[in-house]
Amino acid sequence: MAAVPNEITGQRANGLGNQDIALAMCVVAILLVLVIPIPTWLLDILLTVNISLSVVVLMATIYLRQPVEFAVFPSLLLMLTLFRLSLNVASTRLVLAQANAGAVIDAFGGFVTSGSYIVGAVIFAILVVIQFVVITRGATRISEVAARFTLDAMPGKQMGVDADLNAGLITEEQARARRRGIEREADFYGAMDGATKFVRGDAIAGLIITIVNIIGGFIIGIVMHGMSVMDALQVYTRLTIGDGLVSQIPALIVATGAGMLVTRTASDDNLGADLSRQLMRYPRALGLSAALLALFGIVPGMPTIPFLLVAAALGAAAIQSGQALQRDKEEADARDRAKKEGETKAEPTKTEDLLNVDTLKIELGYGLIGLADGKQGGDLLQRVQIIRQQMATKMGFIVPVVRIVDNMRLRPNEYRVKLRESEIARYELIPDFYLAMNTGLVEEEIDGLPTKEPAFGLSAIWVSQAQRDRAERLGYTIVEPSAVLATHLTELLMMYAPEILSRQDTQNLIDHVKQSAKTVVEELVPNALNVGEVQKVLQALLRERVSIRNLEIILQTLADYAPRTRDTEVLTEYARHALARQICASYADEEGQLRVVTLAPELERELLDAIRQADAGEYVPIDPKRAEEIAKATVQAVQPLVLSGQEPVVLTSAQVRRYFRRIVERHMPKLVVLSYNEIDPAIRLESDGQVTT
Repeated sequence: MAAVPNEITGQRANGLGNQDIALAMCVVAILLVLVIPIPTWLLDILLTVNISLSVVVLMATIYLRQPVEFAVFPSLLLMLTLFRLSLNVASTRLVLAQANAGAVIDAFGGFVTSGSYIVGAVIFAILVVIQFVVITRGATRISEVAARFTLDAMPGKQMGVDADLNAGLITEEQARARRRGIEREADFYGAMDGATKFVRGDAIAGLIITIVNIIGGFIIGIVMHGMSVMDALQVYTRLTIGDGLVSQIPALIVATGAGMLVTRTASDDNLGADLSRQLMRYPRALGLSAALLALFGIVPGMPTIPFLLVAAALGAAAIQSGQALQRDKEEADARDRAKKEGETKAEPTKTEDLLNVDTLKIELGYGLIGLADGKQGGDLLQRVQIIRQQMATKMGFIVPVVRIVDNMRLRPNEYRVKLRESEIARYELIPDFYLAMNTGLVEEEIDGLPTKEPAFGLSAIWVSQAQRDRAERLGYTIVEPSAVLATHLTELLMMYAPEILSRQDTQNLIDHVKQSAKTVVEELVPNALNVGEVQKVLQALLRERVSIRNLEIILQTLADYAPRTRDTEVLTEYARHALARQICASYADEEGQLRVVTLAPELERELLDAIRQADAGEYVPIDPKRAEEIAKATVQAVQPLVLSGQEPVVLTSAQVRRYFRRIVERHMPKLVVLSYNEIDPAIRLESDGQVTT
């Protein structure tokens, strides 16, 4: 049974390959017709095929629901145009060489023209005018406009897809499908813009070929075949007009199909159903049209019967349309009544539904709603989506969907960030202004509204649009309001990452690793550690801004040391040792050098001697005043690094690291504390001082 799908797949692949070969052979055959003479019977068959293909294309455009369903049309139009011109060349060769181009051309030249080459010439001219002036020119203009507006609307549509994805309304797969649809639509209209030029060129070429055939045939008939002037004119004009009609009628049909395709709007039904439904939607218009035609029918001198017949048909259609609309209205009213009755009888909202809590939420004052509205040029939704992707790449876990809502209780330009319905930050923006921050290279101060940058608490000023260029020239860093909010949100996510990472998130991460490292996961969970203990280790790493993206290494380390201890703090230290290369790379410079501040040996000995063992684990019962002294000494020791623009890093022994970090965390929450076991051998250390008390 397992071989059946493979066999079916192979058959499909062979079928597709055969179709490719057949198409290539058709293109080669078309090119051969241009240079190789063909008999009249084969020309008759090819002309019949040409007419049939044009009719099939027209019928296909009628039954389309969306133009992009016929995405191959531009290429098909080029092939049909080439095919038709090759037949023109072949028929011209036969007309001029043999004065005979087959039964099809002869029939069109005699039957369609009613035996008069003058009538045929008039009909041919009319067809050329209809195709060239009306259909081709209109289709070309519509294609140009459609291509331009489709390309202009493409960024907005893609932003709408990103907004739906960020809001959780669609999945990643659905978003990719929508983006592919937008790209296909843009490619289609762009190709149609160029393809309609083929139709126009085809009409011009047909007219030139007809004139050349008449003049050339007239000369050949007189000079080479010894015909009289009238005989040559009649024979070659009839054949040439027949040839022109045989080529121009399919060209007109294809041009009509192209015009219908580019004018077709997206719909849930085909063109015939849409026309019937939309024309019959207005019975009054049908009734007035019937009355007007009936009035024409009774005017003296007008043909009464045709006008009255059409008026009667329109009157019947108006009556039928009115009755259908009345039935639809009654059915809609009945559905509305049933819906209202169902709503009154429906059970009230469950109280349990009110217990759902959003993990992350941004509340905007009404003055900031434009930041999240793509129609007003807001890009906040896209920025939040990018932030979520960056957190996954940088920190190794998926940030839950950030819900963005308005809150009329806030000040107009204020926003508030909540974590599980608890406020963690708020700030006030000025939408039409820009945040200017002094990088230390500013040569001249600029006037503005002083403020504090929300993410890092840096001094900044709000400047207007008119001052923006001048501020940039003076050396200020200019940030848009939406970027200010996005930067603030990024810092909050880094700060509160341990709280954001839930137990279910941890399980999802473990399941993801299990796909590629099944043995490690099965060895660790639940045999050695449970999910909650793994979560605590990951939270401890995130608390010190250590990425957990290399989760397989972390789980391997936990599987190695969990049999010895289940103390999550100790296990976290082992995980940090395993991530030494990653941790050092985050703080070392481009030359592989890491500048650090070390602990004085007596301070390390003091902390080691103070360690106590309890049932809950080890701890350091240090006096609060002493802890304050150590923290202040640490601040002074790392001050040179901070002033030089370096990341402050303190290096301690592995036994002391976590206790020292706990002491200084309240005063310097972002201070990086590393142990000697976390230093990669490839890193060169440079000591910039000691923490002494």
